[in-house]
Amino acid sequence: MNSYDVIVIGAGNGGLAAAATLAEKGKSVVLFEKHNIPGGCGTSFRRGRFEFEVALHQLSHMGTPEKPGPLREQFRRYGMEEEIDWIQIEELYRVNFPDGTGISIPVGREKCEAFLSKEFPEFTDNIHRYFETVYTFCQQAAAFSAKSAESTGEPGDLKKFMMKKGFPKLYPALAQYGLKSAQEVLDEFFPGCQKLQLALSVYWCFMGMGPNRFPWSILAKCTYIYMEDKPYYLRGTSMMMNQAILEAAKRMGCVAHMNCGVERILVENGRAVGVRDEKGQEYRAKKIISNISPLATYGKLMDPADVPAAAREYLKPYTVGISAITCFIGLDCPPEEIGFTTSFTLNYKSFDVNRDFEDSHKLLPENDPLVATCYTVDDPQVSPKGTSVITAGTLKYGEAWEKLPPEQYYEMKYEAGRRIVARLEEMYPGFASHIEEMEIATPLTHMRYLHHPGGAIYGFEQDLRQSVFFFPTESKLEGLEFASGWVNACGFGPNYTYADTIATKVAQEV
Repeated sequence: MNSYDVIVIGAGNGGLAAAATLAEKGKSVVLFEKHNIPGGCGTSFRRGRFEFEVALHQLSHMGTPEKPGPLREQFRRYGMEEEIDWIQIEELYRVNFPDGTGISIPVGREKCEAFLSKEFPEFTDNIHRYFETVYTFCQQAAAFSAKSAESTGEPGDLKKFMMKKGFPKLYPALAQYGLKSAQEVLDEFFPGCQKLQLALSVYWCFMGMGPNRFPWSILAKCTYIYMEDKPYYLRGTSMMMNQAILEAAKRMGCVAHMNCGVERILVENGRAVGVRDEKGQEYRAKKIISNISPLATYGKLMDPADVPAAAREYLKPYTVGISAITCFIGLDCPPEEIGFTTSFTLNYKSFDVNRDFEDSHKLLPENDPLVATCYTVDDPQVSPKGTSVITAGTLKYGEAWEKLPPEQYYEMKYEAGRRIVARLEEMYPGFASHIEEMEIATPLTHMRYLHHPGGAIYGFEQDLRQSVFFFPTESKLEGLEFASGWVNACGFGPNYTYADTIATKVAQEV
């Protein structure tokens, strides 16, 4: 029998970080991954002479070498920071409006406030108040989180009463805005100014939720983190980062089984005690960390009789989130030749983003906001000399694609690609004539490679009812923990740092 302190299921971002942290802390850990490469969404693939990034837009939580953020410090602990060629992104993003105008948002609070005040002078005071609110909110949220972490057990009735009375005084910004949508807050600060609202709400697309349902608390945190810690990309795609984490984990003692998924979680007396892999080998451990969705963990890796009724009840309110249609495009020209000047752009068909976002339930792109990235802007070396690598797509729920008759799949897939290219041609005349390579991914593609329900790329829907204070972080089976974007805020940085927190807790328990 193979025995370890911890078994980690899945080598996505969270699974890799959990395994590395456990190994760093001297725990015996074994990692299982179905695929032949690590990373989950954080991988790359090649077509012709181009290597395409699958998922990463901007890496958060990094900070600078002189003022490191939590993720850079985590990578330093793994001994892999210097193995990566980090590229600091100089502009946060560009918003292209439906009237043909657009603005590019600079990195840094002072620069951003000054730029937006110049563009929208009538809202200068509100712009300053908004950013002050963002920063105050995030500072209070961090303080509240730290205070909560100190508490043990269930608070008594008196403590609950005191917190209810005292909370608004101790954390006024958190109390006022903690449960508001992004749209509500933007309407408060910038009434009637659609361009300014669109310029400040871009990160809704990183969570797959329109502004009217997107928690402002997540928008505020995204804004704060990218302003303070700076956004990064890396030479060689996110695949290099995840490969480096895996190698670091192995150097520190982790045993990794690639091309070998877990077939069954072994449960005895209401406790997870081990796994059986796809080759029939059994492994025992004091703890199991799952980096795959709770739905798949309970529904596919456990005997139905072993699934706690509490787990079924706990997950019942949570709905599967959105997927995407993405075109991976290699151009035979540099980005400036077609007018692509910012590495990350969000392109709107109209000023009503909430109405347009409803098209995400339809099969094909129509009025959907279009997300486009061109990493070649920040580093010409990410593609062959004189070329560009662009990813462009729309967020789409998987349901319509799952209902599509198989014989219509390729026709609809290429029609979706044609529509996305047509949108790009409108904004960047001559774009289509420079296409050398192109691959298209649909929600079914994500289902195939990620094994996620609905091809979800952001886990459960991250609206006000299912995220922030209500992430499904609890495990209802003793001996089992979760560490992925299904139980926490999505994104590379949040996944790595959350898994580090979970692994640190587990290391203290085993």
